[in-house]
Amino acid sequence: MKSLLIEKANTAVVRDVEVPEPGAGQVRLRVEYVGICGSDLHYYFEGANGAFVVREPLVPGHELSGRVDLDPSGALAEGTPVTVHPARFGTPREGIEDAPHLWPGGSYLGSASTWPHTQGAASEFLIVEADMVRVLPADLPVRRAVLAEPLAVALHALGKAGSVEGLDVLVTGSGPIGLMAVAAAVAAGARVTATDVLSGPLERATSLGASATIDVSAAAVESNAYAVVLECSGVPVSISTALKAVRPGGTVVQVGMLPDEPRPVNLAPFISKEVRYLGAFRFRDEIDRAVALLAENPGIESALTHEFAVMDAAEAFATARDSQRSGKVVFAL
Repeated sequence: MKSLLIEKANTAVVRDVEVPEPGAGQVRLRVEYVGICGSDLHYYFEGANGAFVVREPLVPGHELSGRVDLDPSGALAEGTPVTVHPARFGTPREGIEDAPHLWPGGSYLGSASTWPHTQGAASEFLIVEADMVRVLPADLPVRRAVLAEPLAVALHALGKAGSVEGLDVLVTGSGPIGLMAVAAAVAAGARVTATDVLSGPLERATSLGASATIDVSAAAVESNAYAVVLECSGVPVSISTALKAVRPGGTVVQVGMLPDEPRPVNLAPFISKEVRYLGAFRFRDEIDRAVALLAENPGIESALTHEFAVMDAAEAFATARDSQRSGKVVFAL
């Protein structure tokens, strides 16, 4: 089978490898689509995602959809359309029993955080545990279902804020995760404003239901105007903007990842307005709601802007990094 491997910074190759065989409790999938995430871009362009350095060839990809190829148990028929929860949870810890995504010792598809690395989905076939598989409803196409994982990230972040129905919500940063945050908040009944520094992402946010957009390179965000801010850019100046924009007693959820190093942020509004500032990391079980929401809202598929073959990985990664041109970029296998 063909498999895409990142060997080091700016070096990705497609190799023929043996088709894996599923063991007890496992399922083999025929992968059809794999989304390119920010972590994949870090692995490709920098050879590392923060502290997680590529030390052996790494198959990227944790956003995927496809069909069952072989289930030795017979529970899932060949050809069943599916997506996958990409986490294998670790060891429970007191105080976070209901947050398995935070348990230590777990793994995530396409990650160099473990040794050996946890290989991802950018291969023709993939072995996963049966409990990671999510069968798609009949009205959800396999292509659209590749958005389930990033939408689940957005739904988890939105859930941290509580109900947003009828509230003014600001999404800062309209890249792929920001777009999923817009879609999730709109579906939850919020009035959504999206920000970015480029026109392309703002146009895509509008198509997903944002009622207003702000080009923050040319206009300021109103202070004290939003009940909830979903900060999706991971840029320190945007965090300061979020803390300024949220109303007194409001909630800011940090969705975008930041480098593990000190960065300047203005915390004065956080104190004076008694803001709830919450982190959101991956997700627990929100992928089930994401699958349902994708079936209910076909328009979310508009966030998917480009498809590439794995043989064209360099062009795919370059396109995904160009947020003016692209929303979600995927490999079609």
